[in-house]
Amino acid sequence: MFLEKGFLPTNKFWKYLVGSFIIIAASTIGQMPLAIAILIKSFKTGKPFPKTETGMMTFLSLNTTLFLLLFSFVIAFIAIILVVKYFHRQTFLSVTTSRKKVDWKRIFFSFSLWGIFTAGSTLILFYASPESFVLNFKPIPFLILAIIGILLIPVQTSTEEYVFRGYLMQGFAVLAKNRWFPLLMTSLIFGTMHIANPEVEKMGYIVLVYYIGTGFFLGIITLMDEGMELALGFHAANNLVTALLVTSDWSAFQTNSVFKDISSPSAGLEILVPICIIFPILLFIFSKKYNWSNWKEKLTGNIEIPKPIENVETHE
Repeated sequence: MFLEKGFLPTNKFWKYLVGSFIIIAASTIGQMPLAIAILIKSFKTGKPFPKTETGMMTFLSLNTTLFLLLFSFVIAFIAIILVVKYFHRQTFLSVTTSRKKVDWKRIFFSFSLWGIFTAGSTLILFYASPESFVLNFKPIPFLILAIIGILLIPVQTSTEEYVFRGYLMQGFAVLAKNRWFPLLMTSLIFGTMHIANPEVEKMGYIVLVYYIGTGFFLGIITLMDEGMELALGFHAANNLVTALLVTSDWSAFQTNSVFKDISSPSAGLEILVPICIIFPILLFIFSKKYNWSNWKEKLTGNIEIPKPIENVETHE
């Protein structure tokens, strides 16, 4: 069982607090190259150092900013590996899945399903409301974007999944000895983590409902499937396909994408449709494909602390 993988004799909740601090510190260090690059350009051009999130995202070229922004997740991902392996004495597999090895077919199925849906729905919106988009395609910048995105966006999304659906979900399970509390806490923290995103400033705090709802969806598929594979595939497809296809002046990732959304953002159906319709449909598809059952127990039940511990690493 996935959550039970974190129940080791030496694994106390305070370790997850310390480990989280280490990961956050690593991510902060990883953000320094972007800040330094902006500072250097500010010094050379005489332009004032940007004081807003949007200003920082547009001060350098879009591809340079994206690369440096994603670089911080590389550092954070390395920190997660080290914290899990040497601080918690767990295998990295144990915070990924309850299976004997990572099921890549699950990752690719989830990636393909959501990637096709995202691409298809974007094209439908473009043809249904062409006045809301402009063609933004430039071959060379797009090619550079594609290389950066394919190499680094999966690292960014995987870092977030390992922090929330892996590391912290097991940590809150160790604290609460049940399943509903880890699901609730990781979803709330995941959602509120996006509070500094430019779209929140444009559309208001109501958009956090979408992010929290997405956190619940990712947490549910992780608990029901006893592993993160489906969440890893979904999150990677969501960010990568969106970054390649469409950007806007108010999105978190501003990229040299194919299209640019020039419409005024609003928080309405854009929030309700995914949470109330699309995510439930995806849950139905996954549940039928992977034969999920016993929903109440897997999502809200108590955890029986396992006696045999199989995922402790021996360090000589």
